Amino acid sequence: MTGAEVMLAALRAKGVSVCFANPGTTELDVVRAFETAPELRCVVGLQENVCTGAADGYGRMLERPAATLLHLGPGFANGIANLHNARRARTPIVNIIGDHTSWHLPYDAPLTSDIESLAWPVSGWVHRIAGTADIALATMEAVDRTRNNGGQGTTLIFPADFQMAPCDAGAPDGASPAGRDESVEEDAPFDAAAAADRLKSAGRILFLLGGGGPESGLGARAQRAAARLCAILPAHAYAETFPSRSERGVGLPGFDRLPYFPEPARKALDPADLVVLVGALPPITYFGYEGHDSRMVGDERLLTLCLPGENAAERLEAIADALNAPAYTAAPVDLPAVPEGSLTPAGIAAVLARELPDDAIVSVEGGTCGYPFYAASAGARPHTALTNTGGAIGQGLPVAMGAAVACPDRKVVALLSDGSTQYTVQTLWSLAHEGLDVVVLIAANHQYAILRNELRRGGAALSAQAEAMTSLDNPRIDWVQLAQAYGVSASRAATTDELSEQLKNAFVVKGPALIEMAL
Repeated sequence: MTGAEVMLAALRAKGVSVCFANPGTTELDVVRAFETAPELRCVVGLQENVCTGAADGYGRMLERPAATLLHLGPGFANGIANLHNARRARTPIVNIIGDHTSWHLPYDAPLTSDIESLAWPVSGWVHRIAGTADIALATMEAVDRTRNNGGQGTTLIFPADFQMAPCDAGAPDGASPAGRDESVEEDAPFDAAAAADRLKSAGRILFLLGGGGPESGLGARAQRAAARLCAILPAHAYAETFPSRSERGVGLPGFDRLPYFPEPARKALDPADLVVLVGALPPITYFGYEGHDSRMVGDERLLTLCLPGENAAERLEAIADALNAPAYTAAPVDLPAVPEGSLTPAGIAAVLARELPDDAIVSVEGGTCGYPFYAASAGARPHTALTNTGGAIGQGLPVAMGAAVACPDRKVVALLSDGSTQYTVQTLWSLAHEGLDVVVLIAANHQYAILRNELRRGGAALSAQAEAMTSLDNPRIDWVQLAQAYGVSASRAATTDELSEQLKNAFVVKGPALIEMAL
């Protein structure tokens, strides 16, 4: 076997079944090795940030890692933005970066770079393969370590000469090799009775629920348990502002997200005598705003019930049982009325909430429709929502792609804004190439609306120069023609009736489709 074949065999032995790839010359032996690993699916992305974002979406849905295959330091750098988001989401990912042959590195060829320095800020573990004997063991350790810290990315740097060299298979059965770290952090001990006593004496309580997998604060079990507590305590609950994953829809409490801007966020947080962190971090302002403390809640008002990655559902249920809280009963939630006429963010949210199929996955990026839809979706059919955890835009479409690869039997919706989607628009080609079942909704207001909202904070007027710098109107992007050029069927809706009809059509057909929503 070649070194590349050994690496792919080790990935499969550890349960990795998908690789999102944008290879170059220094990864060609890995490309050749895929011929020997037909059970390892290789999904090609036209840009590295597509690959890393897709691996994020895949890992969020399945809680196990996909691999990425990236080209040297510059190629990896192209994917760092979505690895930043994945780090904030605690998504397990194994990055494989090809490098020059080990004997060529001293000559500082044009594509030579300090890959380790690029990798560490977005990786929980980085390792440069030092020889053929290192390949199998290092690959298995990279997969093992993605489970630490509540989920994390790991990075393997794979010199080209070791990829092509013949070597032994190593430990293909996936057994833990001696001297390698397979440890996974266990949850800290938890005293439900003590936590219940603290809540009973706390006064007004706000539960801040963090996103993640099924046992997280925004899994279905934890949300129902939180609602049980809110029914017997002077308490309210919010989702964290940008959860990696949350379950949503009929049968679940309609907890809203903590607002983005500090003024409405403080309005929710300030009345609470105790803010209980349930798999969420202490709330801070998204940016530093004059007149606002960066930390919105002091330590004296915080109680950490569980850390991100720990089992929030068990802890909330134990407290609810200790307090003899009644069983959860879902309250009826009305869907918002659909306004007639031209599309607005509220109108888009209302239409999508009504038409969304059962068990859909919605990847949300962009403030234009993201918050309105999250509020409206409390009455929608049960679904999973994925949001932009790290703020690096260009996440929404690749994350939808990865979710579709992970969950091929679920309809995926990408609810996006036009500006941010241009960062990774190449994803459309991969959707078409793989025949992925993703409906892409583009809110086309032809501007960077979030920047305009920031510029107007405090009542400031939008200057002519600022308006020009945040405009996407000259020339206007024709999303229908753009999607069709990438092989994705597309249409345009200007009214709520048109959007409703086009959504109905898109949801009954398998494969990718795009609807430009004219605002």
